[in-house]
Amino acid sequence: MFLLRALRTLVVTAGLLTGLPALAAPIEVTDVVGRTVTLKKPAQRVVLAQARHFPVLALIHDDPASILAGWSDEFKTSFANDYADYLKAFPSLARVPVVGRHTPDTFSVESSLAQRPDLVILTAAFAGLRKGANPSESPLIRQFEAAGVPVVVIDFFMDPFENTVPSLRLLGKALGREDQAEAFIEFYVQHMDGVAGLVMGKAERPPVFVHAHAGTTDCCYSPGVGTFNDMISFAGGHNIGADVIRNATGQLGFEYINSRNPTVYVATGTGATQRTGNGLDIGSTATPDAARASLRSVIDRQGLGALQAVRTGNAHGVWHGFNDSPLHVVFIEALARWIDPVERANLSPQATLDEINKRFLPVPMRGTYLVDLTDAGAGTSKP
Repeated sequence: MFLLRALRTLVVTAGLLTGLPALAAPIEVTDVVGRTVTLKKPAQRVVLAQARHFPVLALIHDDPASILAGWSDEFKTSFANDYADYLKAFPSLARVPVVGRHTPDTFSVESSLAQRPDLVILTAAFAGLRKGANPSESPLIRQFEAAGVPVVVIDFFMDPFENTVPSLRLLGKALGREDQAEAFIEFYVQHMDGVAGLVMGKAERPPVFVHAHAGTTDCCYSPGVGTFNDMISFAGGHNIGADVIRNATGQLGFEYINSRNPTVYVATGTGATQRTGNGLDIGSTATPDAARASLRSVIDRQGLGALQAVRTGNAHGVWHGFNDSPLHVVFIEALARWIDPVERANLSPQATLDEINKRFLPVPMRGTYLVDLTDAGAGTSKP
C-alpha cells in the first residue's frame, strides 16, 4: 500500500515537473434528492432522459451537442421549432440516438446503456420521486446504479425555487463547466432577488388567470397547485386556479373564471400546436404581430373577451417552456410586471432574455416568447 501511494505521488510530481498532465481527481456531486455521485472525469457521453433540458445544458456549455450520447424525442416533437434552430447550429443532433419518448414508460434503459454513457441525467419527476421520497424507490436509478453508470437527478419543475441553483451547480461540476454554471447562477439569483424585493411586504395579491396551452382544448385548462402556482405567488399574484384545482392542472368553467374577476390574463403555448391554427403562435418562429393575433383569436374563440383583464388590456401570451427551465426567471419577471405595471415598470423581462441570449446561449432564443394583447399593453417591451 505504501509503495502504491509513493508511486502515485511520483507520477503526479513528474507531471508537474515535466508539464505532463497530472492524474485527474474524481468528481463528486450531490444531486437534488441528496445522492452523492462520483464521476471519474467530466462527463463526455451524456444520456438526457428529458430532451427538453437540452437548452439548459446550452446555458453552461458552448457545444452541448458534443457531449450528447442519447436523448428522448420530445425536443424534436414538443419543441420542434426550437429543435430546428439548434439543428442548424449543431447538425450532429440529427444523429443522436433516441432512447425514449417523453415519458418514463417509453424510456429504454437498455437502449441508454447501449450508448455507453458516462452520465445519465434524470429529473425528479421522470425518476418517479416526489419531494422527500427515498431515491432507492426509483427503478430507473436502481437499474443505472446496478450497471455502474453514474446517474444524477436534477429538477426545475417540481420545486424550482429550491432545486434550480443546486441543479445548475451539479451540472456545471459534472460537465466540467463550473465557471459557466456559476456565472449563470449569479445572473439568475440577482434577477430573482430583484423580483422578491419588489414583492416583499405587499399584502394585496391581485387575481391571476393562467390559461394553459390556450386554445388547444375546451376552455379552460389552468394550473392548480404546483409550479405555475408557486411562480404566480412569487411574482406577487394569486392564482385563481389554486382555489379549486388540487392537482397540477385542471379545468375551470367560464362562470368561475368570470366570478373571480382576474385582473391579469396569461395564455401559454409552445408554438408547436399552431400548425392546427388553434393555439398560441409563440416561440422561435413567431413574430410579435402573429403572436398578438393568435392571442386575440384564442380569446375571441373561447369567449374570454368580457374578462376585466382583457377589457383593460392586461392580457398576455407566454412561451410554456419557461415552466421547466431556469429561464422561468423571465416568466416571473413578466408576471411581476403584469401584476403591478405601474410600480414595477422598470422590470424588463425581454431585456433579461436578451442578456441571456447574449451572454449564455450558443443558439439565441430568437422570435417572440412574450407578447401583450395590445401594442401598448401593460406587459413586457415589444420583442
